[in-house]
Amino acid sequence: DSITRLARAYNLIVPPSGRTLSGGLDPAALHMPKRFFGAARNMREGGSLTILATALVDTGSKMDDVVYEEFKGTGNMELMLDRKLSEKRIFPAIDIPRSSTRREDLLLSQDELDAMNIIRKALNGLKPEESLDKILDLFAKTRNNQEFVNMVKKIKWL
Repeated sequence: DSITRLARAYNLIVPPSGRTLSGGLDPAALHMPKRFFGAARNMREGGSLTILATALVDTGSKMDDVVYEEFKGTGNMELMLDRKLSEKRIFPAIDIPRSSTRREDLLLSQDELDAMNIIRKALNGLKPEESLDKILDLFAKTRNNQEFVNMVKKIKWL
């Protein structure tokens, strides 16, 4: 259910390499999870393979932190969930300021990029709950993505 647990499982069965990372993780235990995660790619005349992986963080386990740090730079996006939001029954429990997509310039139009920059500046320093409330409120006032982008650019968010 997570790349972290996959690495933990391999850590239990991999023959010892003679080295140990923080938290008791053998570096050899990361080989297969990295290979699996690296399988996501475009295939010539065959479509693409997308892998959506989760990582456990803030568990108090040094091993989990090491696994997260190993994989952090390999993904294309990070969607950070917030336990406090879910405990308050606020869904989706997304920590918007901490979530991002790498190379969004390849995915978004210039108008959308401009709107993203306005949103990021407006959310800077807000609590996750406040950020989510502002986004959901604006979503409720628009019918589609283009209206959302236009409204953000028009009102400069706040």
